[in-house]
Amino acid sequence: MTKFLLFFDNSVFFWSLLACLIAQFLKIIFNFFSTREIKFGIIFETGGMPSSHSALITGVTSGIGFELGFDSPIFALAIAVSLIVMYDASGVRKSAGIQASEINKLSKKFDPKSELDLKETLGHTKFEVIVGSLLGPLITLPGMFFIGSPFHIYNLIAN
Repeated sequence: MTKFLLFFDNSVFFWSLLACLIAQFLKIIFNFFSTREIKFGIIFETGGMPSSHSALITGVTSGIGFELGFDSPIFALAIAVSLIVMYDASGVRKSAGIQASEINKLSKKFDPKSELDLKETLGHTKFEVIVGSLLGPLITLPGMFFIGSPFHIYNLIAN
């Protein structure tokens, strides 16, 4: 197997990315229960329940811990990066969304014909981050433990 193909056989990457995609899909369901509307486009948006950024980064972190050991320095680095990503999602990006909301209001107040419409759902609430951060390991760890790598899945299907 070539080194390029080995990248695609990375179980940490595969299961973490799947956790992220599942989180994005769950946004449709959570949005439906809160608004009674089905919006498929929400999959491509930031913000909302659950945090897919948190699901991805905690999936990677837990996968690294599972594969390299929870006492590994790389696992410690992954935890640090995870905390930064989750803090950013619930802090900095959330604040930017609040600012965008206020700018949109001011723009309409001063010029009712203004077409300025900044995206307001940039970040997450702390609860959305927590749910996403739990989803990552809940998808990644069982996937790695019980099924393994993407090529293993392919071989099970092909044979």
